[in-house]
Amino acid sequence: MSQNSSTSKAFHTPNFLDQPKAVWATAFAAVVGFMSIGLVDPILTSISKGLSATLTQVSLLFTSYFFVTSVMMIFTGFISSRLGGRKTLLLGAFFIIVFSALSGLSSSVAELVSFRAGWGFGNALFVVTALSVIVAASRGGTVAAILMYESALGLGISAGPLLGAFLGAHSWRYPFFGTAILMTIGFVAIWLWLPKQPIPVKKTSVLDPIRALGHAGLLTTASSAFFYNYAFFTVLAFVPFVLDMSAHSVGMIFFGWGLLLAVFSVIIAPKLQIRFSGLQILFTVLAVFSVLLLVIAFGSKTDIIVAVILSGALIGICNTVYTEMALEVSGVEKHVASAGYNFVRWFSGVIAPFSAPLIAEHFGSQWAFMVAAVSLIIAPSILFVRRKTVGRFDHKFAVNPYIPPEI
Repeated sequence: MSQNSSTSKAFHTPNFLDQPKAVWATAFAAVVGFMSIGLVDPILTSISKGLSATLTQVSLLFTSYFFVTSVMMIFTGFISSRLGGRKTLLLGAFFIIVFSALSGLSSSVAELVSFRAGWGFGNALFVVTALSVIVAASRGGTVAAILMYESALGLGISAGPLLGAFLGAHSWRYPFFGTAILMTIGFVAIWLWLPKQPIPVKKTSVLDPIRALGHAGLLTTASSAFFYNYAFFTVLAFVPFVLDMSAHSVGMIFFGWGLLLAVFSVIIAPKLQIRFSGLQILFTVLAVFSVLLLVIAFGSKTDIIVAVILSGALIGICNTVYTEMALEVSGVEKHVASAGYNFVRWFSGVIAPFSAPLIAEHFGSQWAFMVAAVSLIIAPSILFVRRKTVGRFDHKFAVNPYIPPEI
């Protein structure tokens, strides 16, 4: 047997799809949870008209949601280490169900923004805990778990705009009710198929995620991801206003965007990681992404549509590489590292959706995307300057190559 064959066999992992019911139940609910990110994209203009709100006011739907999500990331480990993964997931799902339903009943933009904030609390509990539960319950170790999680992210983000467009064509309220119904199904699936998990002996402190960011590698990863995600959320939250198209059209555009995100995060990113280091991949992808943002800033409507859809592929690759770096670079417990990392990167979701329309109002929409393009120059610059802190992600896998699970 050749050395390459021996190496492949040594690092062979189970089939990606060969997972227990507990993982599939959690992944399904995670898909629904991630749907809430892009759900409002196709109906932003409908909400603006229906509630007589300005673009800046409507952008607060993202800002309030991600502000609470980001801050609550710090508390998820504290809560889950006392309740256990199963109860924390169910609690998060419960909050998503309640506040998504209340969002659909809103009579003013202020109510809708506040309910989206409550929704963000439920999603924070769910997002970090879902990743740790999938890591613990999946077959194939961390690699398979990350791919399963990123699959849920990609499918959720792609399905969200589609659901928002389909239901939003009848009323902007229906997508919120649809999410509540789907998460109820996810709640039941977790209740039935995810077994009770032992409560960790070691309790996580509220300060543990902040302390984790004291690790140079994790801080480097999170800081770079913050600027990358600023561009990501600018595309997600502001492009629908620039396109000014029907809910169905915007939904289809972002469905294509999310579909590429899912495919490239699960299939293409692992293959790239075999041949190139994490930093090499990010340097290249972030540079191409910045070019696409300039196309969105100055191109025709057709150019914008094509650039937005293509950006989904780049975002899918970045998400996978950044997530693996965050979980592996520090040696900190994965749920703690994930909480600290997500606290920093999701905070860009607070700033970008609010600043983009604000910049556009004062200087023009092109400047909103130019600022996002600059953030994509800052992101790899941080990685380059602090590359010695990220360990193996700064070089190819000369030893112990990364072998992705079978799809």
